[in-house]
Amino acid sequence: MGKRVLVISTSLRKNSNSDILAKEFAKGAAQSGNDVEFVSLNDKTIAFCKGCLACQKTKECVIKDDSNEIVEKMGLADVIAFATPIYYYEMSGQMKTLIDRSNPLFTSDYKFRDIYLIAACADDSESAVDGAAKGLQGWIDCFEKCSLKGVVLGKGADEAGSVKETKAVSKAYEMGLNVK
Repeated sequence: MGKRVLVISTSLRKNSNSDILAKEFAKGAAQSGNDVEFVSLNDKTIAFCKGCLACQKTKECVIKDDSNEIVEKMGLADVIAFATPIYYYEMSGQMKTLIDRSNPLFTSDYKFRDIYLIAACADDSESAVDGAAKGLQGWIDCFEKCSLKGVVLGKGADEAGSVKETKAVSKAYEMGLNVK
């Protein structure tokens, strides 16, 4: 049996460019024999972290919303792939909020080792993803047993669905296919 893979699409638009790439990654990972679960934040309620740090002791957040179930799934996954649209050269606010709310995992025996970043943006430069990658790396650095294994950027995707015309679709699929 393969790895438990959690793909989290953080775009609030259904069938967004980053969502399309996330689904390609999930398809590739599933075809490699992994157990893949796809979660979209587009219909989820996730409040901001209050910074109370109660979760450090209790292993659960005091805020009761949709993030609790997602964070639990994150802790049980071997592989997590975050997909985000690039807003102002950074990850989406909902992705950052979910990352902040994953604080209960910090003191837990989390399973994830491999982290992937999948992004789409209107800009056509490779560096457009640098801010999001740096932000995600900051989170990864706090979880010493994991590392960033790959990044796919769908650049120049300025219209809904236009990422389908880029090489990023096949790159996302291949990256998922290589999860073993």
